[in-house]
Amino acid sequence: MADPVIASAERDIVAFARSRTNVRPRGRDTVVATPSTQLQRPTVPARVLETVRQLLDELGSARAIEQLDQRGTGAHLERELGLGSLERVELLLRLGDVFGVRLPDQAMAEADTVEDLVAAVLHQEAEAEENGGASASARYHHGLADSTAAPAYRDLSSELAAAETLPQVLRLRARACSGQPHIYLKEDDGKTRTITYHELLERATVVANALLLRGLAPGNTVAIMLPTCADFFPTFFGILLAGGIPVPIYPPFRADRIGEYAARQSAILRNAEARILVTFQQAAGVARLLQPQVPSLREVVTSARLTEDPNASPSAGVPGAPGRPLEAAWHKSRGEDLAFLQYTSGSTGDPKGVMLTHANLLANIRAIGEGVAVRPDDVGVSWLPLYHDMGLIGAWLVPLYFGFPIVVLSPLAFLSRPERWLWAIHHHRGTLSPAPNFAYELCVRKIADRDLKGLDLSCWRAALNGAEAVNPQTMARFAARFARHGVRREILLPVYGLAEASLGVAAPRLDTGIQVDRIARDVFEREGRAIPLAASPTASSSTGDADALEFASVGRPLPGTDVRLADAQGRDVGERQEGRLWFRSASTTQGYYRNPEATRHILRGDGWVDSGDLAYRAGGDLYITGRAKDIIIKGGRNIYPHEVEEIAGRVAGVRTGCVVVFGMADARSGTERLIVAAEIRDAAARARIAAEVTQQVSATLGLPPDSVELLAPHSIPKTSSGKLRRSETKRLYLAGRLGKRLLPTWLQVAKLAATGAGPGLSRFARNGIVRAAEFVYGIYALSVVGVLFTGLWLILLVTPGRRAAGRITRNGLRLILAIAGIPVRVEGGELLDPMAAAGPRIFTPNHTSYLDMVVLAAYLPAGARFVSKSEIRSMPMMRTLVKRIGHFAFDRSDPQARLEQAKELDAALRSGDSIVIYPEGTFTPAPGVRPFQLGAFKAAVDTGVPICPAVVRGARQILRDKTYLPRPGRVTLTIGPLLAPRDSDWPEMVRLRDATRAVFAKNSGEPVL
Repeated sequence: MADPVIASAERDIVAFARSRTNVRPRGRDTVVATPSTQLQRPTVPARVLETVRQLLDELGSARAIEQLDQRGTGAHLERELGLGSLERVELLLRLGDVFGVRLPDQAMAEADTVEDLVAAVLHQEAEAEENGGASASARYHHGLADSTAAPAYRDLSSELAAAETLPQVLRLRARACSGQPHIYLKEDDGKTRTITYHELLERATVVANALLLRGLAPGNTVAIMLPTCADFFPTFFGILLAGGIPVPIYPPFRADRIGEYAARQSAILRNAEARILVTFQQAAGVARLLQPQVPSLREVVTSARLTEDPNASPSAGVPGAPGRPLEAAWHKSRGEDLAFLQYTSGSTGDPKGVMLTHANLLANIRAIGEGVAVRPDDVGVSWLPLYHDMGLIGAWLVPLYFGFPIVVLSPLAFLSRPERWLWAIHHHRGTLSPAPNFAYELCVRKIADRDLKGLDLSCWRAALNGAEAVNPQTMARFAARFARHGVRREILLPVYGLAEASLGVAAPRLDTGIQVDRIARDVFEREGRAIPLAASPTASSSTGDADALEFASVGRPLPGTDVRLADAQGRDVGERQEGRLWFRSASTTQGYYRNPEATRHILRGDGWVDSGDLAYRAGGDLYITGRAKDIIIKGGRNIYPHEVEEIAGRVAGVRTGCVVVFGMADARSGTERLIVAAEIRDAAARARIAAEVTQQVSATLGLPPDSVELLAPHSIPKTSSGKLRRSETKRLYLAGRLGKRLLPTWLQVAKLAATGAGPGLSRFARNGIVRAAEFVYGIYALSVVGVLFTGLWLILLVTPGRRAAGRITRNGLRLILAIAGIPVRVEGGELLDPMAAAGPRIFTPNHTSYLDMVVLAAYLPAGARFVSKSEIRSMPMMRTLVKRIGHFAFDRSDPQARLEQAKELDAALRSGDSIVIYPEGTFTPAPGVRPFQLGAFKAAVDTGVPICPAVVRGARQILRDKTYLPRPGRVTLTIGPLLAPRDSDWPEMVRLRDATRAVFAKNSGEPVL
């Protein structure tokens, strides 16, 4: 039976197709269709989709295939699938072969969506039947009945599926759900503040305008140092709307560690090159102490000043431009643009800024929504910090995308009274709520029975446990403790993810509950093989069992995510064999911001990223066993720190969640020493606690720890999200500083101020001089270009002949660059030698700045003809250059005209002219090699002319998009290698495209988007 939705949609398409023909209905108000028409209709959309998918697969467009699967026939050919005019020509030829019809060129020109292609096919089939013939699909497909279902309702889900950026999602929600509550914020005074979608967009608009008035440029990073508060949400989106890149960092919480906090945050701010830091009033003083240590940081501003700026209302105008709203100056971000930088929490070493694009985030959000089966009636509850990926993406942006409300508490509210989290679920009937393992343990140990009277958690359908190692005993204790309050074991779902994947990688199926694998300890510790043991009678009976290890399943990879487990040589390991977990998906980061060394450390080729975690697979489920760098090898056995930490943490007197276990080399024994560091409250019980820790560890592992270090509370360093920092604990231990008393807070602040004062004053003066010098240089360079280019233009007005005009332009632009103080170094210049350049070339440069064109015109062969947008004809001086030198100015918005333009290019190449074509088409302020169009590569395979990449590096830094004054800098122009076409078919075009992108990636210094 035909799918009613497809059939219904198809009837509308048929009506549209017939409305564009001269076919008259037979009878009064009905169209009489032949039986063959009715039989074949339901197959057309499916076959069109399959043909489009096959083409996208050949193009290597995984992201486009994902869009096609989500949007179906509503997918936009160019915006979502990346199919330009040449790709559409190929697609129409294939559709003609599939359906046995000839689709007119007009169909290529007018088709915007896959739905339009379906209409074009049906149009041709209807015309064939009216003329007495049967279409190919009618001849080959029979037996399907037409459906009589009503037209499908088009709700917001299809628009959200087409959204490319987070601001688009917010606008869609604000328009469709204007007054609907989005956030219920539990404030410190006990009151609940409700934030609607409309209010969030309106306040974010004010923040965006305020940032623009402060000089924020597209691609600038803005640090957010805010606690969980009402200002965080509009600040985050305001930065995005203005074209900036948010960098959430955690605010100072403990005055006794202000020195450590300042050192860590200043390192993040320097790496991110933050231009503005947004904070709250109480932390403004600390934030300003960081400013002297961060050269890029121009302003520290409170969120209140941004959200209440009277000059930045939604109707505010551009200063000096009456009638032009500030919103018109917002940068229009795209899917490949950076959405924000997520700095790793530091549990694994120095913080690194994970680059996440809008496309990464939306892909992961959609996958999470599918993985946990999000419903319209869901209610989220979270106390997770918003500067952490699980809190920001999982607990806020997921509800924003899917349109269900989220109840937000501050982390301090939970930590001080954990029952507040559970009561928020009770009162708001929360259904989805994530937390790390320690939160569930805290609820078990710290909430008194009297604080749970009347609590009903039966509404909770997914208690997600992630962000740190999941302890099966913790989950068993939580389920047992709160069963009488409505918690079912089936809702406890360990999940796995990391910032490098945006957030989620794997999750169990709903209602499966926590699945625990009990394996033989000795075999696993020595060989890495997970041999199952008989299930224990109770969930916790294996506690202290020297023969068994327990790991919790984190389920299976989320939709669209690939996972593999590899050995040290990168080879796949088998079932129940431990290996390093690699992953890849549309949500995978391109690397770490301004940290190529760290990026190389995790990338494994073909899109794979090494998570640094160890895992094994059993029955299709993943079991995370620990971080590779944390494993302790003692006497040939692999000791897993989190297990030893759990054992030691059960000893009476040891603070919950305050145990760190690590190994250190021992030259005398030739193996590692096992060190246990634990915080205790009662110093008088030190001897008893140390003895019990030793006894418990020895009983379970069969070997005692080499050293038990008992420390005062708050001695063990943790990350902002509460994770134990094993590497930092080990470093402090080796330095003899673990547990040592810190300097008084006032002395730390004084030391910090003194440290920054000298360099700060010097840097302030130096920065002022540098900025003044840059401004003077910019004015000088702009004046040089203006005066000399005007002279060049006047000469070209009277220059006869295209070749002569090309030589004059080439030499003139070299002179302009030299006098403007922009040195250009050419690599591979031998390929430009007239003697070596036998025959024409198709030069394919990257596009980063308007300066690119000047550099290329100055150093490429004088006769090379540029392909540019038709808008260039509206610029008086540039119009002269185009006309005199013979450059092409094509209308890229007219697909039909582009076919004729392609013929012009082929003719020019066959006549011996070299051509310069930008495969990216355009550029933005943000760095990155953008997706390619295929025009240059089609011209190459049609004419046999080789592709010659010309990569410009440094131009973006000198003259970034949306700026007017150039900055001092150097440019490198790398020519080649030549890429000669080997064939004249479609795969050869794709090969040339991929080879050119590889050259761009190698020589541009920018990531491939």
